[in-house]
Amino acid sequence: MSVLHTPMRFPPAPTLIFASAVILLMTGCASLVPSPSPGVALYDPVPKSIETGKASYYGGRWIGRLTANGERYHSGDCTAAHKRLPFNTMVRVTNLRNNKSVIVRINNRGPYAKGRILDLSIVAAKKIEMIGDGIVPVRAEVLKKIPVLTKPNRQLSEVQ
Repeated sequence: MSVLHTPMRFPPAPTLIFASAVILLMTGCASLVPSPSPGVALYDPVPKSIETGKASYYGGRWIGRLTANGERYHSGDCTAAHKRLPFNTMVRVTNLRNNKSVIVRINNRGPYAKGRILDLSIVAAKKIEMIGDGIVPVRAEVLKKIPVLTKPNRQLSEVQ
């Protein structure tokens, strides 16, 4: 046989199975504390403040443009514009016509139309079913995050 036609050799199947099992066990035991899921947060049921008024939504030509806090506007994000609330404030917005609500993050300034308190992203507007109406009466509740314990309450050496 020439050098080009030598049969390939693979390690025996038991060796591959054993090596795979060892790697799986090592990675499976890497952490005893599950990390919190991204995007999951707990909020105090009592809001910090409540505001009622009219809300509209925006998209179209604003998609991809910079918002007031410097990030790009994505119509797929649950965000909103408010005139005074600090950026990254979480707000529960409830459509008072159908009682549907959504939690949004403030990342922009506005609305600049008289009588409106919020401009919602398209996704947020769809979740509270206001697309057909365009402008709806809403209640905006500023939420307070509850700190969640993410560290173990005992040392690893105690667990045996």
